[in-house]
Amino acid sequence: MKPNPDVDPYTPHSGDRRWSARHHDLRLDYRVATNRLDATATITAHALEPLDRVVLDLHGLRVDRVDVDGVRAAKVSSSAHKTTVTPAAPLPAGADFTLHVRYHGAPRPLRSPWGQIGWEELSDGVIVAAQPTGAPSWFPCNDRPDDKATYRFTITAEAGYHVLANGTLLGRERARAGTTWTYAVTEPMATYLATVQIGRYRSTTVRGSGHEVTVHHPADLAAAVRTDFGRVPDMVALFEEWFGPYPFASYGVVVTDDDLEIPLEAHGLATFGRNHVDGEHGTDRLIAHELAHQWFGNAVTLGRWQDIWLHEGFACHAEWLWSEHRGGESADVLAARHRQALLTAPQDLVVADPGARDMFDDRVYKRGALALHALRRTVGDAAFAAGLRTITARHRFGNVDPASVYAAFAEAADLDVAQVRAVTGPWVDGTGVPALPA
Repeated sequence: MKPNPDVDPYTPHSGDRRWSARHHDLRLDYRVATNRLDATATITAHALEPLDRVVLDLHGLRVDRVDVDGVRAAKVSSSAHKTTVTPAAPLPAGADFTLHVRYHGAPRPLRSPWGQIGWEELSDGVIVAAQPTGAPSWFPCNDRPDDKATYRFTITAEAGYHVLANGTLLGRERARAGTTWTYAVTEPMATYLATVQIGRYRSTTVRGSGHEVTVHHPADLAAAVRTDFGRVPDMVALFEEWFGPYPFASYGVVVTDDDLEIPLEAHGLATFGRNHVDGEHGTDRLIAHELAHQWFGNAVTLGRWQDIWLHEGFACHAEWLWSEHRGGESADVLAARHRQALLTAPQDLVVADPGARDMFDDRVYKRGALALHALRRTVGDAAFAAGLRTITARHRFGNVDPASVYAAFAEAADLDVAQVRAVTGPWVDGTGVPALPA
């Protein structure tokens, strides 16, 4: 059987390429104490093909009613992972339409080859980390990284909790059941980057280099947070020199009261655990990595999960840029060290197609970063930075693939694409560990 070209082979059960979302209006009433969610999702969408049914990704939540353009759907059927909506009349290709979905349940993370992802309860609150396919754990969507849309979140939770979501806070007001928080995302955002964070947080603003960053954290971490995240405005300034303007209206950080295995990025936000805060800049590398994803991953997003190195390789290389800038180890030293480590690791992974289970293997991160560093050493800092800025400007709020990345660097360095591929190819397309350019 031939593979379906409309399906991402890394996440074959996610998304439907016959339609595209334009805007999500999510209204969530959530009880932290009982993990109860009552919600409505209004999705403004566009039919790319004639549709006699619309398939939504939604996991573990019960759909109560669906209207299509204000008319109750003729039929709604749900399985463990999908909700199929049959409109009262078929939708022609090219039609704009609106889905209004009322649903409820106890949201929970999804089991996946990459661990548990999506909506997850903390000891006293909520964290949402959905990469790559966890968005349907809390809202119905077309769960594909190339289906970007704008969002509005209206979230009610018990009084005493701080509710955070992507975008700009439009308002906070008392509600009968607690407090209602409203946020808006005006830039197109991939579904997996949508997040809700709920906890008993205080907010601290750090300023510097013309930028400010707001950190939401447990009260007892105020002093350590001000130290550990005090350099983030300087990181933003440095990355703007290399990558171009910061792409969003603001940047926020959440520090949960729980320990987390790894930090996590979302559109305009990053989340760290209590264990990542020591008051001694012990996680600067991770802070730089998650910040860099705002350019590479969030504003500019892969179109297929096979190309995850376009996120992780760039963010890993950004760690080296920050270390170099702060007078720590240079990118050359760090690159040489990680190259040496790769020599002792299994040489059986191809970064350009690592396979679904190995998408987040550390070798994807390091080999991707080494490919970029090899290119930097070949073309020089000026052309390398120009290529980075071309990528972020040309594909801002859209999707990108390796061919577009190679073309941007070739243009910036006045090379043929084949010459760029000759430098990056041994790192990205092969399994061996080549030498770095002199």
